[in-house]
Amino acid sequence: MSENLEAKKAVVEEIKAKIGASKSIVLTSYDRLTVAESTALRRKFQEAQCEYKVYKNTLVRKAFAELGVEGFDNDLNGATAFVFCPDETSGCSIIAKSVKETPALESKIVPKSAYVNGEYVDAAGVKKLAAIPAREVLIAMLLGCLQAPIANFAFTLKAIADQKS
Repeated sequence: MSENLEAKKAVVEEIKAKIGASKSIVLTSYDRLTVAESTALRRKFQEAQCEYKVYKNTLVRKAFAELGVEGFDNDLNGATAFVFCPDETSGCSIIAKSVKETPALESKIVPKSAYVNGEYVDAAGVKKLAAIPAREVLIAMLLGCLQAPIANFAFTLKAIADQKS
């Protein structure tokens, strides 16, 4: 076989490994991003342990096909970047926050779809995922909900004890 074909097979295997190791993958267009904007995005993704990578659409399509994943054919057209994430929401959130902080990015980086826990998520679903708070925030909210009834009960008992004194 030719060296080029072997190199492509190696890239497909690399993509399959990244798909298997990621809880979510966000497919996004990156049309007309400057080097500075791209570098800033990469830095944000790295801070969240995500990997921002550009692959040929045909190689990603082949990797998805070999893994039995369907539904991405329409999204694998044009300039597409892939964000491999260790959790379900960080990639979507970083894109949404970046667009919010820098309105010039709104037309430059647009989420196409995502692959989350083995399921296809469309662009509207990606926006919904971006609205979900981070894991730590959700845990804090849950703990606050669990703590509130106990705290209210303690305050009530203390008020009763103070009245009797």
